[in-house]
Amino acid sequence: MYIGGHWREPSGAWLRVFDPATGDEVGRVVAATPEHAGEAVEAASYAFPDWSGRAPDERARVLRKAHQLVLERVDELARALTLEQGKPVDEAKGEVLWGAEFLLWYAEEVRRPLGEILASNGPGQHLQVRRRPRGVVLCITPWNFPSSMILRKIAPATAAGNTVVLKPAEQTPLSATLLFEIFDEAGFPPGVVNLVCGDPAVIGETLTTHPKVRQISFTGSVEVGKLLLTQAARRITKVTLELGGHAPAIVFADADLELAAVKLRFSKFQSAGQSCVAANRVLVEAAIADEFAERLAAHADSVRIGHGLDPGIDVGPLIDAAATRRVRAHVQDAVSRGARLLAGGDVPQGLDADRFFAPTVLAGVSPESLICREETFGPVAPVISFRDEEHAVELANASDYGLAAYVFTRDLGRAYRVSEALDYGMVAVNDGALGWVQAPFGGIKQSGEGREGHRLGMEEYLDIQYVSLNY
Repeated sequence: MYIGGHWREPSGAWLRVFDPATGDEVGRVVAATPEHAGEAVEAASYAFPDWSGRAPDERARVLRKAHQLVLERVDELARALTLEQGKPVDEAKGEVLWGAEFLLWYAEEVRRPLGEILASNGPGQHLQVRRRPRGVVLCITPWNFPSSMILRKIAPATAAGNTVVLKPAEQTPLSATLLFEIFDEAGFPPGVVNLVCGDPAVIGETLTTHPKVRQISFTGSVEVGKLLLTQAARRITKVTLELGGHAPAIVFADADLELAAVKLRFSKFQSAGQSCVAANRVLVEAAIADEFAERLAAHADSVRIGHGLDPGIDVGPLIDAAATRRVRAHVQDAVSRGARLLAGGDVPQGLDADRFFAPTVLAGVSPESLICREETFGPVAPVISFRDEEHAVELANASDYGLAAYVFTRDLGRAYRVSEALDYGMVAVNDGALGWVQAPFGGIKQSGEGREGHRLGMEEYLDIQYVSLNY
C-alpha cells in the first residue's frame, strides 16, 4: 500500500500473485482493509487543495519525470507484467511504452483546458465558462492491460489537478506497485496518488461509497460497471466506464484480403484475445467467406504459443481456468450448430489445458451461436458470412455492446457509409488497432460512458463552472 506518500508495512494480510502460465506464485502485495481504503481517500482529499492550486507547468514536470522513469525501467516493468498477466514479454513491453505516452501527452495537454467568454446580457456584465478539477478520483483498473490502463487514467486525472486512489485488479497488482515506485520518485506530493490492493469484496464498497470520492473511473466488465453505477447513484458520484465489447470486423469482397488477415491476426490474438476491442465476430461477404477463412486460419496456425518469457512467443496463457472453460464452451457450441473448425480448437500439444487455448478459426458460424452473442475474451475468430452491405451492418449492430468495430474495403464511399451506420464508439477502416493516445477511446450502449485519451480524456476529470460577473 502507498498512502499519503508512504509505503505501509504489512499488517498481516497478503494478496498472492500467480503466473497464469504455470500457477506458480510470483509475488505478494499487502492486502488492504476497509480502514486502509478509507485512509487512502482521506489522504487524497487532504492533498487536493494544494495539488489543484499548483501551476499547470508544475504538475506537468512531475508527469514528464514519471515518463522518463518508465522508459528507464521498461524491461523490469514488462517482465513483471508478463509474470502476473501472461502476455509475451515483447507485447508487455509495447503495453508499457504505450502507457508511458499518456504521461507525456497529458503533461502537454495540462496547458489546454478550454474555457469560454460568452456574449454578455448587457453593459457591466462578463460571462465566462471555466473548467475546474473535481477532487478525489477513484480509479479501478483491469487485469488484461494492468500497466497501460493505470497510466491512461492517472495521467489525465492528475494533470487536471485531481488526486487519485488506485485500486488495481487483484490478479495483477505487481505492475501497479512498480509504477507507484516511479510516481514516488517522480515527485508527486504526498497524497496525490495512493495505492490500495485487495479483494474488491472487502474494500470495494468503502471506496465507491466514500463521501469524499467525487468520481469513479472504471475499466472492466458490464456486470461490475452496473454495480458501480448503482453504488454511485446514492451520492450522485460521477462515473466513467469502459466496459466490455463484442467487436465486429466486416470484410468486403473488394478488400485487400491479406491485409485484412494480418490486421485481424493482431486484433484477435493480441493478449490471447483478452481485449475488449478484440474482433469477436468476423463478418465476411459470402463470395469470399471460405477463401478468407482459410487465409485467416493459416495465420492462426503460424502463431507460437507458450510462456510469455520464452523467446519467440506470440500468444501466452489465458488468465485462469475459468476463462479457458468459457472459450472452450463457445467453440463447442459453435461446432454443435454446424461451424467448421479450420485452426486450433483445443489446447496446444504439451501445454496445460487449464491455462492455454490454441488460436482458433471457425467457418460457417451460425449467428445464433453463443460466440455471436457473448464476449468470448479468448483467441477464437468466428467467420460469419453476409449477403450485402445492408446485411453486414444489420449483423454488426445486433449487439448490446458498442465499443469497437472494424471495416475492410477499398471502396471509399462504402468506408464512409458503413462506418457512419455502425453503432459503435470507435471504428477502424483497414486496420486492427484503435488505441492511440491522441484519439478518444470509449464506447456507447452497454460498452460504457466517457472517453480516455485525446483532450476529452482530461475533460472527463474536470467540472464546468459558469460565472456571471457584474460590475
